[in-house]
This record gives sequence, C-alpha cells and structure tokens, in this order.
Amino acid sequence: MKKNMGSADRIIRLIIAAIIGTLFFTNVISGIWGIVLVVLAIVFALTSFISFCPLYAPFGLRTCPVEKDK
Repeated sequence: MKKNMGSADRIIRLIIAAIIGTLFFTNVISGIWGIVLVVLAIVFALTSFISFCPLYAPFGLRTCPVEKDK
C-alpha cells in the first residue's frame, strides 16, 4: 500500500476520533448512533496510523505530497 494521506489529513482524523471517543465515554452520545460513531472513530484512527485510506484509492485521491524521482 502506498501512502495516500498527508499529515494534515492524519491529524484531523485523529482529532475527530479523539472527540468522538471522549463524547462516547462521557455518555454525551449513546445508543446505536454512539456505537456507529465509535466504529467510525476507530476506522479514522487506524487509517491515520497506516497513512492509507481505502476510499481514496478508487478515486485516485492523495493528500500527501508527491514523491519526486531522483
């Protein structure tokens, strides 16, 4: 897998995941919507750590800088 996420994209996803996690564990969001958002937060965190978003690949999107050949 080639990286397709830049650092800004990764940081934003981690912040969103942290906010969702905090809201869930403080019982601000709960029920089925809480579970759905926690799963989304886990996906955001995992994709941030591996710097690859599977949804970007089919569309050819990249938020990371293009590597120059030497």
